[in-house]
Amino acid sequence: MPVKQFRRAKPLESGANIALIAPAGPLQKPDDLPRAQENARTFGWEPIVGPHATERTGYLAGHDRDRLNDINRALRDPNIDAIWCLRGGYGMMRILPAIDYDALSRTPKAIIGYSDITALHAAVQRKCKLITFHGPTAREMLTDFSRDSLQRAVAKQTDSCGTAPDAREINSGTAEGRLVGGNLAVLASLCGTPYAPDFTDGILILEDINEPVYRIDRMLHQLKLTGALNVCKAIAFGECVSCPQDAGGGARSFDEVLGEVAHAVGIPCLAGIPLGHIAEQWTFPLGAMAKLDTRTRTLTVTSYTS
Repeated sequence: MPVKQFRRAKPLESGANIALIAPAGPLQKPDDLPRAQENARTFGWEPIVGPHATERTGYLAGHDRDRLNDINRALRDPNIDAIWCLRGGYGMMRILPAIDYDALSRTPKAIIGYSDITALHAAVQRKCKLITFHGPTAREMLTDFSRDSLQRAVAKQTDSCGTAPDAREINSGTAEGRLVGGNLAVLASLCGTPYAPDFTDGILILEDINEPVYRIDRMLHQLKLTGALNVCKAIAFGECVSCPQDAGGGARSFDEVLGEVAHAVGIPCLAGIPLGHIAEQWTFPLGAMAKLDTRTRTLTVTSYTS
């Protein structure tokens, strides 16, 4: 079992102040920000919009310095209880070195988001040993399923996952460990940097989008070659959205590629859990303890404390 101590921020009760920021890609539609504000209010939270949340510089949500200032301002403000990222996209890793991790360590705050926000989750896990939340971005139209899981994770700090009846058993077994992971492409890009998460004794959750299967193959083997997969206890892959099998000169199935890696390192593996660029998704408290059972197709969050 993992021995490293991970801390948790206080549960987000009604009245919590939530910073809405865009630390990576820009908002796409005029109703994105109003929807994000309303989403926060439906949980009883008070949305505080970052000064540069609606800016755009090409594929980035404004200049690096402005996105960074929005994050650090929220981290340093004692009246802000959490950061809910407005969207993913790309750009988070560009500002990782200058984030005020000391401020976050002094005053832990919940951080919510997914996709490119994986880089922020990974860096915070590495630098602060703090639980963060891989869950829907603030701008999304939340289904009842996603809303319930998010509330269980950040407000109640109970099991936010459960049974995934449509999941596929890739390699059978059970495992207990600490939740780690997120977007596969981002995790692969962090390999060899000071911001890669510690995979030791981890239940590795993964998702991706717009990546042909041969690229999934490459990124999984990149993690394997670094030793990351060799120290994991299990893999739980969500959805690989728009990931064609026949690109790259020949077809191989996603499950074949994933199974090849899981068998090689000898760990249990599920695919098709509610995770990724999909409407109905679980919120995962990264850094919390969990148990995976491939036979029952369950992923259970067992503890938010070590």
